[in-house]
Amino acid sequence: MDERFWITTLGCPKNEVDSQKLTGRLAAAGYGPAQNPREADLVVVNTCAFIEDARAESIETIFELDGLRKPGSRLVVTGCLAERSGEELADAIGEIDLVAGFGVPVELRTARRVVRAAAGDLSADGPVHTFDLLELPRPPSSAPWAYVKVAEGCDRRCGFCAIPSFRGKQRSRSSASILAEIEALNVREIVLVAQDLASYGRDRSTDARQRESEDPGIVELIDAAAQRVDRVRLLYLYPSSLNDRLVEAVLGTGVPYFDLSLQHASGSLLRKMRRWGDAARFLERLRRIRRLESGAVFRSSFILGYPGETEDDHDQLLRFIEEANLDWAGFFTFSREEGTLAAGLGEQVPSALALERLRECSELQDSITAGRRRELVGTMSDVLVDRPGRGRSYREAPEIDGVIRVPRSLPAGWLGPVRITGAVGTDLHAVPAFELVSGSAP
Repeated sequence: MDERFWITTLGCPKNEVDSQKLTGRLAAAGYGPAQNPREADLVVVNTCAFIEDARAESIETIFELDGLRKPGSRLVVTGCLAERSGEELADAIGEIDLVAGFGVPVELRTARRVVRAAAGDLSADGPVHTFDLLELPRPPSSAPWAYVKVAEGCDRRCGFCAIPSFRGKQRSRSSASILAEIEALNVREIVLVAQDLASYGRDRSTDARQRESEDPGIVELIDAAAQRVDRVRLLYLYPSSLNDRLVEAVLGTGVPYFDLSLQHASGSLLRKMRRWGDAARFLERLRRIRRLESGAVFRSSFILGYPGETEDDHDQLLRFIEEANLDWAGFFTFSREEGTLAAGLGEQVPSALALERLRECSELQDSITAGRRRELVGTMSDVLVDRPGRGRSYREAPEIDGVIRVPRSLPAGWLGPVRITGAVGTDLHAVPAFELVSGSAP
């Protein structure tokens, strides 16, 4: 292979999947992987544009890779920032050789030509061969687990989120294509992801009654996926979609891990966000799931400083965090995004106050998480080894939660029982059961 490529991926797991599919497409086109960006003929930055900090990181990474790449190589920017601000990006950063929005091939020569093609202007000179990134094949996973993106886009219009403006409406993949991908990946754990995972399949239905039913297709997909791998994990569930059938399906996989997109606990503030729920409703759902499965694990994320957030709203959130006793939580300060409802709202919360509220919530949650982890010392759990020395039980999602430290003699892909022997912060330490019994090797 004469030409080699390097891809740097920023943002969420959905971008990770996109990069893997781009890798497969480049490999099919004859490119080989480079060991580092200095050796690459093609340097690709798969950007994130969800919030201001993400956009700043994307731009910083573009300049960093431009400084590292060799003379004569091509610097291509793709992903959310390319789709959201492609023309401005091309005009502002002359170092970029190509800005490629979703579905536009890297072989087009100029950034402006690609931007016009992405916008549907076929008058741009040069070849335009669009493809559907969502349906591209991907190479086998190098780890014993993999993300699987089941849909693109989102039909919701949350007050703070600009994603639908550049990712578009929800487009669900066929279950056949998803299951074929799962089988081809040949992993022990798959993590289903989408912007609105529980709504998977609704856009594919032509039956109005099916669209309005409690089961839009995600339950069948979970059941089918669970027949093909040891673990099925779900990320990004809207709490309003968490009906009894979906809860039963998740519990039925043996991975009672619930990643719920709550965003806040104040009902009045959630309504300003165009979101469902309040602290009482959230707590009732947590209790109901815990009654069904005492070992259920919960993760969520929360926004601090959304326009109009009062001290009372913040106090409600603090009380909720304490009562909910979540295993994991992430906190983010509000980012004003053009084109969203929140961008035009008054009562903007000063950034220093939003950051102070974030720190208060984070400190409270850190103590709760540490306590939840200490409670596990002395218990047994099945662990999947991601790489020598590091594994995860059903309680830890890859890349975002803590890990379980295990002996390096256990190979990647090993799945078996361990005893938790210690807890340090978010991480646990464990020894395999066979060492407790006989000291034999796996």
